[in-house]
Amino acid sequence: MDELPVIKTRRKGKSLTQRMLIPSEKMVAGALQAAPAGELSDIAELRRSLARKYGADACCPVTVQQHLVQISQDGTAPFWRVVDPDRPFARRMTGGPERIRERLANER
Repeated sequence: MDELPVIKTRRKGKSLTQRMLIPSEKMVAGALQAAPAGELSDIAELRRSLARKYGADACCPVTVQQHLVQISQDGTAPFWRVVDPDRPFARRMTGGPERIRERLANER
């Protein structure tokens, strides 16, 4: 791990707390590189793997989505491996669902 993770403790329920990873764009891009080429993985699984890797209970979904949008604009990592083209979130990606389908097809 070449960068220090940001982990915030937050309340979960009446008496519990949860350690929430706030990932950097670099962390998300690294996780995307590890996703299998040509296959559609799950954003939730990406967040779970990041949380496990950095010792947190969960990974911030909002931050991950923001980074995915930025990564789609910059072209720095294969975001299409985790963004389902049939979900509304895909429309926020540069090129939209069509680009995601095309990139997945090109990797197969």
